[in-house]
Parts: sequence; C-alpha cells; structure tokens
Amino acid sequence: MTHAIRFHQTGGPEVLRWEAVDVGAPAAGEVTVRHHAVGLNYIDTYHRSGLYPVPLPSGLGLEGAGVVEAVGEGVTEVVPGDRVAYAGGPLGAYSEVRNLPAHRVVKLPAAISFEQGAAMMLQGLTAQYLLRRTYRVQPGDTVLIHAAAGGVGLIACQWAKALGATVIGTVGSDAKAELARAHGCDHPIVYTCENFTERVREITGGAGVPVVYDSIGKDTFMDSLRCLRPLGMMVLFGAASGPVPPFDLNLLNTMGSLYVTRPGIAAYTAKRDDLVAMANELFEVVESGKVRIEINQRYALKDAAQAHRDLEARRTTGSTILLP
Repeated sequence: MTHAIRFHQTGGPEVLRWEAVDVGAPAAGEVTVRHHAVGLNYIDTYHRSGLYPVPLPSGLGLEGAGVVEAVGEGVTEVVPGDRVAYAGGPLGAYSEVRNLPAHRVVKLPAAISFEQGAAMMLQGLTAQYLLRRTYRVQPGDTVLIHAAAGGVGLIACQWAKALGATVIGTVGSDAKAELARAHGCDHPIVYTCENFTERVREITGGAGVPVVYDSIGKDTFMDSLRCLRPLGMMVLFGAASGPVPPFDLNLLNTMGSLYVTRPGIAAYTAKRDDLVAMANELFEVVESGKVRIEINQRYALKDAAQAHRDLEARRTTGSTILLP
C-alpha cells in the first residue's frame, strides 16, 4: 500500500485526506511513476472547492516528477528507470506512486532536477502557450501580467523579457514587487496602492498594451480590458478572485474591437507532438538560464491542506512543491 491525498466532498482545505491506496499494475498504455516531487497549482483549489467539478471521491493534482517503475502493454514513449515529468490530467499527482497515461509524460533532462520538474511543468507550459501561442509576444511589445510574483507570473515575466518585451506586472505588496522586478518585470504595480489601469496608460503613453495575461478573474477583468489598445487581446487563464460574471459583448466593440479568450492547458497539450514540442521549448529556456525556476515553498505531501491554505491566503510566491 502507498499513500495519496484524496477528497470525498468539496470544500475548504479541511476536506483533504491522507489515505492508503492500492496502486495496481499499469494497464495497457499506462506507466507507473514514483514521485520525487509534486507541483502545487491554483487550479488544484478549484477542483477541491468544486469550482471545477470532478467525480467524487477523487485524487488531486496535475503535475509531478519522478521515475518510471513499470510500463503497461504497448508503451513505447518511456522505459522503467526513465526520469519523467508531466502536467495535465488525469487528477492524482498528490500521491507517492500513481499510474497515468504514458502519452502524458515527457522525459526530464538530466540538467533539470525532480524538484524543478515538478515546480515548472504546469506553470511553465502555461507560460509557454500564453507567450508563444495564445498571443505570440514579439520584441518591442509591452505586456501586462497579473499576479507577476506568482508561479506562472515569475516564469512569464522572465520569458517575456527574454523575448524582448517590456513587462508590466501587478503584485500585492512591495516585497512581491521587488521579487517580480528581480525576475524581469520592468514596471511592478502594487495594486493595493495604485490604480493599475492608470499606471498602464501612463507607462504606455496612453496607448495601452496589446495583451493582458489575467489569472485573477472577477476583480481585475473589466479594468484589464481598459488597459488594452485597440484590437488588443484579453487572455483570461484563471479565476483566483472568482469567475468573471456575464457581461455585454458589445463592450468589446466600444472599447476598441477587443479580443477575449479563455485558454486552458488541456487543449494546447491534447496532441502528444504539441506537448513534447512545448516541453522541449520550456526545457531549453530553463537550461539556457533565461528562465530560473525558483522553489520558494516546500511542504510534506501529507500537509497539502496547509499548502492550500497558504496559497489561497496569498502567502506564497513563485513555485511551491509537495514532497512525498
């Protein structure tokens, strides 16, 4: 028997349970992975709370890194002993050992540690599709990244800067502003002290930005639209403050023929060729030193509930991992 975090009803962090589970042999097309580290991401709180409904009881977590212990029939992507990492479904990363589809794992380069792999896959692949596919950042662009001191934010700030962009980022404190600045954010805005819409207009000489990357949702959505230049793109990829309520689509016309999209990693990585190409680009930018993966919090896996409390209270910065 091995252990995993599971929940039998939705709610606060208190619903998470450390339970003994039986992990059988991998089925055809599956691999068994023993985790060395597991990633913590804000989407995990959406599954736990019921904002994103899942069948119950359920495991939790979408990201991990470890070693392949066994492979099922027909698996050709990896062999036992390979170092691997993954991001995306199915749920169940909060575990010591698990089975998952082989087509979801990628080989982890020797230069990248298990802890880095677990900390970077979901956030790093998210940054990859945001900056390279949803809106392809070009040299000379000025971009706005909300939650710039968070896990995705710190990676996206560094990567956008490496692509030649000027980076504006919102943060919740002076300390987080300094952290974001140290990771490529040219203009950190402490939203609790400054009106970020006015500051963006000031920084851009009134022009606005071509793209806003917003993981906050309800509290920032309308003001984010006001930061865009005509034909700009609003990229809503999270809802930390709650889901955006319905709004009049005609506003997109009157505010400058704006675009709005709500992307998710599942669609971008649905094809294995895309997943591998995205992961390779992420590994390359990390190995080059242009993007540093900094793990600022570590928790024992069995203490996942406390990790969720700290994450939701915005007491964390950068990446957080859970250790089996």
